[in-house]
Amino acid sequence: MGTSTGTMTFSICVHETYADAAGERTERFGVAVTTRLPAVGSLCPYVSEHGAIATQSMVNERLGEKGLDYVADGVAVGDALEALLNADDGRPERQVHGVDAEGTFAFSGAECHGWYGAREGENYTVAGNLLAGASVVDAVADAYASSDHTEALAPRLIDALAAGQAEGGDKRDALTVQSAALRVVTTADDEEAGGYGNDLRVDASESPVRDLRETYRSATVEFARAAEAYEREE
Repeated sequence: MGTSTGTMTFSICVHETYADAAGERTERFGVAVTTRLPAVGSLCPYVSEHGAIATQSMVNERLGEKGLDYVADGVAVGDALEALLNADDGRPERQVHGVDAEGTFAFSGAECHGWYGAREGENYTVAGNLLAGASVVDAVADAYASSDHTEALAPRLIDALAAGQAEGGDKRDALTVQSAALRVVTTADDEEAGGYGNDLRVDASESPVRDLRETYRSATVEFARAAEAYEREE
């Protein structure tokens, strides 16, 4: 059922509401993740305008793909993921967590490798396995919870990853090739919803979180320049 691939990692899933450029209430969902393996962005983060899910440890991509399908159909994220896990022979090896507009869910199977665990807060979840300790998850959660929720989500997710990395992150120091990714989806019809800087991956690096931050900065700077040039041409 799905593709099983080991990723020892930590990630954060977030749901926020905010006022868009027209002052309308808007939903946004995001996932950010990093690990000491290449190309985590191809496996772990799943985001739509209805929810955000991260699947890790022994990854089952179906948990993310079908989980979001069920959420889009009105099933609560916890009910959706529990149903999928109950039908999954690999359940003991899975770690999956996520949010929808109404709630949160986090699961770590008994055969995940330590340190592993999760934290659920108001409209966010953080989870990880093979970490230096519980302080990694706490640092990610605290950094996000204390951030300014009126600001763009993507850079705050990167800050949260950086906080977890500063606490030791993935404990496998011998693995130098690392990766990181983030995805943000909003229901707004504004610049943030355009996706520039909201779907980024660093697939192979010794400093993936720093490189993800630089990629975000470059993307948003170039977007601003392109927007200015377009306005001049008009």
